[in-house]
Amino acid sequence: MAGPIARPGGSMVFRPNMTAFTDGIRLVAPLRWRAWDGTVADLSDAEGCEGARGHYLSPDPRVVVFLGAETQPIGLAERRTGLAFGKVAFIPAGLTIWSHVTAPRPFRHLDLHFEAAGIERRLRESLGPRAATSLTCPVFLDGHPTIEHLAGLLAAEVEEPCHDDLVPDGLATTILSLILGRTGSAEAVPRGGLTPAQLRRVTDLMDAELHRRLSVAELAAAAGLSESWFAHAFRATVGTSPGRHLMARRIERARQLLEGATMTIGEVAAATGFADQAHMTRAFRTATGATPAAWRRLTT
Repeated sequence: MAGPIARPGGSMVFRPNMTAFTDGIRLVAPLRWRAWDGTVADLSDAEGCEGARGHYLSPDPRVVVFLGAETQPIGLAERRTGLAFGKVAFIPAGLTIWSHVTAPRPFRHLDLHFEAAGIERRLRESLGPRAATSLTCPVFLDGHPTIEHLAGLLAAEVEEPCHDDLVPDGLATTILSLILGRTGSAEAVPRGGLTPAQLRRVTDLMDAELHRRLSVAELAAAAGLSESWFAHAFRATVGTSPGRHLMARRIERARQLLEGATMTIGEVAAATGFADQAHMTRAFRTATGATPAAWRRLTT
C-alpha cells in the first residue's frame, strides 16, 4: 500500500507503491525523485532491447510523460498487445498497463504519482463534477506541447531543485488538469470543439472506411460542419488534426491485423488505406520505430 515518508522537519509526504515487472528494460542512470504532500515525481532514463516488455500496477493514479522531441521507442497500453504510442498518459488507480519496446533506443520519462485519497479534492476546483468521472478513464495523448513543456520544467526541478514545493506542486496540478480536462461527461465539450455525438460520427466513419482515402469534406459532412470549422473544432477536441488522427487509427488497425498470421503485409496495407506496402512501412516506422515485419515478429 502507499504510505507516508518522513521528511526533514517531521512532516510526511506520500510514497507510491507500484508493482512492476520488466524484461529487457533497464535504467541507464540512477532514478531521481522528489516528493511533497500527496505527490511523488520521479524521473527515469532507461533503454530496452527490441521486444523488451513490462507491466505495471499501482494502487494510486499516475501520469506518465515521455520527454524529448523524437518518436518514443516504447508504447503503453491497457492490454498486452495493441499498444498506443502516445507521449502523455493518465493511468487510473488499479489499472495494469503494459509496455513494449520497438526499437533499441534510450528514452526518458517523468512519472507523477498522486495520492488517491486526495486527488479528487485536488481537482474539484478546476474540473468541478467531472473530477470523479475523469479519474476512472485512462488517457493516451499522441502529443501535447503545453504538457510536455511543463513536464520538462518539473523534470528540471526533480534533477536540481531550485524552488520550494509550491512550484512543482503547481506544475503537477496543471499537468493533471490539462490531461483530465479533455475527458469527462458527455456535457463536457471544449469551447469551439465537437460534441460527443459529432466526434462519435466522425470516428465511426474513419473506422468503417479505413480501407480507402477519406477526404476532410466527408469527415466534415459527418459532423455537419464546414471543412474549415470542422478542422478547427476537431483539433480543439482531440488535440491533433483530422489527418494525423486518421493516420493514427490506420496504424492501430494495421498493428491489430499484423498480430495475426492470416494476412500478408501487402494485404494489411490495402485493408488499412495505404497506397502500397512501402507507404505503410514508412508510416508505421515513423509512428512506432519498427517496421511492420518487425512488429509482426514481436507480437506473434
